[in-house]
Amino acid sequence: MTKKVLILGAHGQIARLAEKEFLAKTDFNLKLYLRNSSRIRTEDATREEIIDGDAANVDQLEKALQGVDAVYANLAGNNIKEQASAVVKAMDSVGVKRLVWISTLGIYDEVPGKFGEWNNTTLGNYLTRYRSAADVIEDSDLDYTVVRPAWLTNKDEIDFEVTQKEEPFKGTEVSRKSIAHVVVELIQNNTELKRSIGVNKPGTDGDKPAWY
Repeated sequence: MTKKVLILGAHGQIARLAEKEFLAKTDFNLKLYLRNSSRIRTEDATREEIIDGDAANVDQLEKALQGVDAVYANLAGNNIKEQASAVVKAMDSVGVKRLVWISTLGIYDEVPGKFGEWNNTTLGNYLTRYRSAADVIEDSDLDYTVVRPAWLTNKDEIDFEVTQKEEPFKGTEVSRKSIAHVVVELIQNNTELKRSIGVNKPGTDGDKPAWY
């Protein structure tokens, strides 16, 4: 039976790249969930449905989750913790277990050296908010994977390595295309369950991303 994936924050750059890869490399059907649904159109109307909704609204999420096998959350905003809580509550209510949640590097103070200091200073309260959201996900009983990308580029490449939560973060950058690929593989293969993974491009160590 064909899997159905709910993409939360479907207008995001990584989400649009993941959508294309899901359609090209799997037989999955997709629900594209976002505020102001007029901002996107389906790539394949036979396999996709666009849903207008707020990721902090449990009732709207529960309706969108009907018939869904996995959720990929590409969310942002000052209320990211509230969104995380709503997603967990709605998934628990409907009985959907698999969640891939995009966060950011540095939420555990896992980025070493001068780059870690620069990252902490540059991101500031952003890290605190994203850590609180990740805590909500990790405290749940969902089959989650938290994904912590390095600083994002628009390079047309899939080139990455993975570190675990208890390991020092590597590198400074990674392409959005790589993160989209990781998302598709995580859901396709059902791997890295109940884990938080750092994702970076190998060989990009430095005191800050190359373009700064």
